[in-house]
Amino acid sequence: MLKLENLCAGYGKLDVLWDVSCEARDGEFIAIVGPNGAGKTTTLRAISGMIRPKSGAVIFNGEHFEDKSIKQIHDLGVSFITDEGNLFSGMTVKENLLMGALNIKDGAKKKALMDKVIALFPRLGERLGQQAGLMSGGERKMLGIARGLMSEPKLMLVDEPSLGLAPAVVLDVFRTLRSLTAEGVTILLVEQNVNATLKIVDRAYILENGHIRGEGTSAELLSDDYIQKTYLGIE
Repeated sequence: MLKLENLCAGYGKLDVLWDVSCEARDGEFIAIVGPNGAGKTTTLRAISGMIRPKSGAVIFNGEHFEDKSIKQIHDLGVSFITDEGNLFSGMTVKENLLMGALNIKDGAKKKALMDKVIALFPRLGERLGQQAGLMSGGERKMLGIARGLMSEPKLMLVDEPSLGLAPAVVLDVFRTLRSLTAEGVTILLVEQNVNATLKIVDRAYILENGHIRGEGTSAELLSDDYIQKTYLGIE
C-alpha cells in the first residue's frame, strides 16, 4: 500500500531525513518511533504533501506522491491527523466532523459516515453541540481521529496522539486506533511513547537522527536489548 524508498526531506537548506525506507501493508497498524527531533513528523509531512521530498519516492497504491498536492493526496485516500487534531476550536463537534467530509456531496452518505463515527466514538455523539475548544485533551484527540475518518481514508497518518494525555487516556486512544484496522483502515503512527506503542502496533521502525535505526514486529523490538536499554529503561 504505502512505500517510502530512500526518502530524503527537510526544510530549505536543513536536511532532516536521509534515505528513509519503510512500508505499510493493507490493514496494518505500524509505527515510526524515536526521540523528539528524530524526523518522525517530517516523515508524515513528506507523505501528506505538506513538504516536498528532496529525493527518494513516496508510493501509495502505485501512485507517486512526490509532485502531488495536499488535496490530490487527500483525494487518493490519505488522512493526516496532526498532533493538534486539525480541529476548529470555535466550531462544534458536529461542524468539525462535517468539515472532514467536505469532498462528499451525497447527503445520505455524509449521514451514514456521521452515524458510523459516532458509533465508534459514543462520547462525541453526546457532545455534538459542544465547541471543540472546550473539550478535554482526550476528547479532542478522539474528535481529530473521527474527523479524519469522515473522508473515508484508506490510510491514516497519526502524529503523536499521546502528547499531553494521561496514560489511561493514551491506552484508550491507541485501542481505538487498533480497532480501526478492522474497518479496513491502514494506520501509520508516529510516537515518542515507545513502550505503549510497541504494545499495540503490528510492526515498528526506529527513527533516530533522520535515519532508520531498526525495524521489526512489536515482539521483536520489545525483546531487543538496544530498545530495552534506550527506550524502556531496562538494564
